[in-house]
Amino acid sequence: MSEETQAPQGAGILSKIESKLQVAGIGGVAFLIMVVLLGTVLFLRLLPNNMGGGLFALVMLGGIFFYVGNNLPILRSYLGGGSAFAVVAGSILAGTGVVPKEAVVTIRTFISTQNFLEFYIVALITSAILKMDRKLLLKSAVRFLPVAFGAMIITFFVVSFVGQLLGLGFNHTALYVAFPMMAGGIGAGIVPLSNIYGSALHVSAGSILNQLFPAVVLANLMAIIGSSLLVKFTAKSKMNGQGQLLKTNEDMAGGDAKQEEAPAVNYSQMLVGMMVALSFYMIGNLLNALVPSINAFAFLILAVIVAKALNLVPKFYEDSAVMFGNLIVSKTTQALLAGIGLALVDMNKLLATLSWQLVVCAFVSVVTIGIAGAFLGKLFGLYPVESAISAGMINNSMGGTGNVAVLSASNRMGLIAFAQMGNRIGGAIILILGGLLITVMH
Repeated sequence: MSEETQAPQGAGILSKIESKLQVAGIGGVAFLIMVVLLGTVLFLRLLPNNMGGGLFALVMLGGIFFYVGNNLPILRSYLGGGSAFAVVAGSILAGTGVVPKEAVVTIRTFISTQNFLEFYIVALITSAILKMDRKLLLKSAVRFLPVAFGAMIITFFVVSFVGQLLGLGFNHTALYVAFPMMAGGIGAGIVPLSNIYGSALHVSAGSILNQLFPAVVLANLMAIIGSSLLVKFTAKSKMNGQGQLLKTNEDMAGGDAKQEEAPAVNYSQMLVGMMVALSFYMIGNLLNALVPSINAFAFLILAVIVAKALNLVPKFYEDSAVMFGNLIVSKTTQALLAGIGLALVDMNKLLATLSWQLVVCAFVSVVTIGIAGAFLGKLFGLYPVESAISAGMINNSMGGTGNVAVLSASNRMGLIAFAQMGNRIGGAIILILGGLLITVMH
């Protein structure tokens, strides 16, 4: 009799664990089985070196990092939660060898070489723009760029003067701290900037890149934490647009919603939505081939904005793109941020070149660009909190990867189009200025 009742009790315990412990949407028992599988293939160095292996590792690790980061009180409340923890923990595990080098290579290949990151950003940008109200989109874009550029100019001078006071020198701080933090990331930012510096100074671009990298990573980590804290402490403030960038009379009167409601999930439309997003991606790449000096993502953003403004995309295809973007963002953000930490943030390199002066300059940069973005945003009719993040702190990030991390931490993923706009255009301006000033200020 006791044996007959014991099985149901065991099944009941497993059922409770499965239902009460949810990680990355996976029930507790199933997730623990998958963790054992991941640990086994990592220990035996048998993780498949392909998309399947990379995706399995990232979903599992991203789920663990977010669960820990979002459930530990201090991390959750003051240090950016799961978004920041995923980047930092991933980098530490890779740097200490807990995750084997072969697995890190697999993940880096999936994120960068196979360009899952670009695929993610394309889906996110397209859906974010197409689900916005047309009139408010145009009004926001016109007001946003002056705010972003103004915040960058103010921050450049403040950080450079702080560097002068700390003994780094105004010119050195401007070229090797302020510029790289606002250059638009790594691949489209400090990599070409290091080539520009190296060519002008007749030195190796690699040696320059090692000097620029720490400022970018440190500022990005601080921007993740800063944006999270800003949203937390202004949750009930009138300065907080709750994810909306532009202030309107309708907002203040409690009127119309600024974004169209998300379409109901229709699985037959998912593929259609992916093809809509990738079609805009193709347009961006075609225009980039004609004008190589302008980044393909800048053209992508412009193409989607023009299509939305002129109402060129039928509602069925808009809904399909929004549906697809919502799927990608809701289900793969955790995995992507874990991959950023594991494959793109070199914690060893950061720690090796860390100095207290650099920490102070990065902190001053994030605070200054946030305050400047908020103040200028208010003058231009934007919500200060959203402006501080999308026109301010986001420009102290690692480009597309950093944008995702900052916006995820602050729950402002809908602002990705503006974040990318400021990064790409502002970053291009920094590269031009860097080329002009390196021979004069070095």
